[in-house]
Amino acid sequence: MAPVEGQPLRILHAVRAPVGGIFRHILDLANGQAERGHHVGIVADSLTGGERAEQAFAEIAPRLKLGVHRLAIRREPVPADLLVWIRFRHLVRRLKPDVLHGHGAKAGAFVRLRSASRETIRVYTPHGGSLHYPLSTLKGQIYSRIERALMNNTELFLFESAFARDTYQRTIGVPKGLVRMVFNGVTAGEFDPIVKAEDATDVCYVGEFRLIKGADLLIDAVARLRADGKNVTLTLGGEGEETANLKAQVARLNLGEAVRFIGHVKARYGFSRGRLLVVPSRGDSMPYVVIEAGAAGMPMVAADVGGIPEIFGPDHADALFVPGSAGAMADAIEGALENMEAAQARAKSLRERIFLHFSQKAMVDGVLAGYRDALANR
Repeated sequence: MAPVEGQPLRILHAVRAPVGGIFRHILDLANGQAERGHHVGIVADSLTGGERAEQAFAEIAPRLKLGVHRLAIRREPVPADLLVWIRFRHLVRRLKPDVLHGHGAKAGAFVRLRSASRETIRVYTPHGGSLHYPLSTLKGQIYSRIERALMNNTELFLFESAFARDTYQRTIGVPKGLVRMVFNGVTAGEFDPIVKAEDATDVCYVGEFRLIKGADLLIDAVARLRADGKNVTLTLGGEGEETANLKAQVARLNLGEAVRFIGHVKARYGFSRGRLLVVPSRGDSMPYVVIEAGAAGMPMVAADVGGIPEIFGPDHADALFVPGSAGAMADAIEGALENMEAAQARAKSLRERIFLHFSQKAMVDGVLAGYRDALANR
């Protein structure tokens, strides 16, 4: 029996790694859904996230009537996945959710390996995930076949960008289930202006240290600018699997005190450490850091990739540069730093766009509307 209109939904979110923008998205959704009276729970990997994930779960747990549950979910497919999936099935059977919402490729597979049910809808948000792997690669071929096999085991697809939706439909196929697009959103407090630190560098980066995020390209761009006589300085806020490689790159390029690492920081603190935010991604879907920076009125240049142009809109295309090119990034940085008045005017205009189209309330409302449509459509 589907829940009647106005009755609280039992919603269980599943994610592999409780880190980065995907984790922030789930926490914001869970908080917003719980505030509206729904019974919410989260299942997440126990091997990643560390102390920050533990703290975040401790803060939200009192509001989650279905609780927080940790399982050892590894990134790559391994034989142990079978045992983890059995434990996941038992947990779902005990919690009896109306909505089972998988985020990312691995958790999305766990959710959709479960057979169809009259009581539960299966919802999938890729968040880029397996869509980042080109079909020309072995991983891309394997993951696309898995996605295709699971495509019609899904009552609702929720994409956070038109880019993600269109990429999925082009590379995987057109699902039989409902397809909805709901932008990520930020909270009211994130529109407060940023107070710059006294020792702010020219440029800053905030995000995970993964190859796809492109921090290495940013370091190369700064090295090029400095070689051309532009004494640009850089702050890198983040952590991840590429940390050691990035520090070695800085040493190899003799950048010395021109580049500083400040570890994992909250986005707004990271923004305060630089005059210009650079988003150097090789690939992305709908990165929160761009929305957060836009809300805060942070001057910014970003790679023209994935869903990033959807955030900027047609009136801010001059803030975008060709992805994967340290030279194009260096030119964009130089142009912005030499004309900060124009960069700040763009930032003010983008802030107004974010306010209109990327609020947390609109995101939560849109996701819940998708759930209701899918429940009614069974």
